[in-house]
Amino acid sequence: MKKKVVLGFSGGLDTSYCAKYLSEELDYEVHSVLVNTGGFDAAELEQIEQHALNLGVTTHTTVDAVQDYYQGMVKYLVFGNCLKNNTYPLSVSAERLCQAAEIAKQARLLAADAVAHGSTGAGNDQVRFDMIFHQMIPGIEIITPIRDHQLSRQEEIEYLKGKGIQMNFEKAEYSINKGLWGTSIGGKETLKSYGMIPEEAWPSACTQTGTEEIVLHFEAGELIGLNEIRYPHPVAAIKALQEIAGSYAIGRDVHVGDTIIGIKGRVAFEAAAPMLILKAHHTLEKHVLTKWQLSWKDSLAQFYANWLHEGQILDPVMRDIESFFEHSQQAVSGKVFIQLYPYRFQVNGIESDNDLMGAAFGQYGEMNEGYTGNDVRGFSTIFGNQVKIWNSIHQTHKTIVHEEN
Repeated sequence: MKKKVVLGFSGGLDTSYCAKYLSEELDYEVHSVLVNTGGFDAAELEQIEQHALNLGVTTHTTVDAVQDYYQGMVKYLVFGNCLKNNTYPLSVSAERLCQAAEIAKQARLLAADAVAHGSTGAGNDQVRFDMIFHQMIPGIEIITPIRDHQLSRQEEIEYLKGKGIQMNFEKAEYSINKGLWGTSIGGKETLKSYGMIPEEAWPSACTQTGTEEIVLHFEAGELIGLNEIRYPHPVAAIKALQEIAGSYAIGRDVHVGDTIIGIKGRVAFEAAAPMLILKAHHTLEKHVLTKWQLSWKDSLAQFYANWLHEGQILDPVMRDIESFFEHSQQAVSGKVFIQLYPYRFQVNGIESDNDLMGAAFGQYGEMNEGYTGNDVRGFSTIFGNQVKIWNSIHQTHKTIVHEEN
């Protein structure tokens, strides 16, 4: 009997090469798996399945992981207001971990002898896939033909053509990866430290010239409604928001970051819905959470985002942080009003029953309702007492205001 290998498959050049190579050169029974995290429509999925079968795979499985992707990762990225380097919503980082986990499940289900992916040796994805496989299906053989043989694109094309495979071998000028939580774009401009990809390279064109206000409805930290519509699941709300905000070309940027393997990298991305959700959610939190809840959330979120980016989603500390995030969201309910403009947006404000800025407790800069002037005098004396004592002993006051010579 032939050995079984489960191949993570996208239908592109690299995974097409892997499918043929594993079958014909290594004599494996190949079972291809496509994990959809929101980047494919029904027609594309059908086309990719047929392509896999044409390559000679024994079976092809499409896993709809969008709901699990949201529940297992995206939800916590929202709760933490997670932006890698204060810029990137971790679109591809999270996707790859979800995909790797689903491929590992298929390998267990099929009692596979090996698992394979089409990553090169130059980026983060190779580490993410390998690490999840090591952690979920330890001991299984991991086969990576593109990385191991350091294959060029032309070598892959020549091999497939030699096998009589018909597919579009023309490489697009820009590499695009689309999912529920944003779209990444790589091209010649992102290979250098200077340069912005041109307007025509962005997947979502700006078709709006005016402005409009939209209302995002949150319940316990999750987006559950948009304007007057309540959705059955946050995934549906995210997709609806993307349809509206994407037409304004909102959420475009370039992320510069440190890869897991130690080199710097740049990638362009557009993430209209994620950026609106994260900024709206954070604004709502600033109104309904205490300052120390916000402070500790910020600290934990930075670690959570970095550790997820580096593929460590299965570390139990991530479950601990997620529990903190979950508990912190109990009061994060209300409406957030956002004004959309071409290429930008502004948060106009919030409405929430849990708003700690209620006028009954005093208005900032205007009047004090819940305390007297004497209360503040006494508080100020006690609150700074220890520092006053230290300064009186050491007499090392630093000049706060510097006079001009």
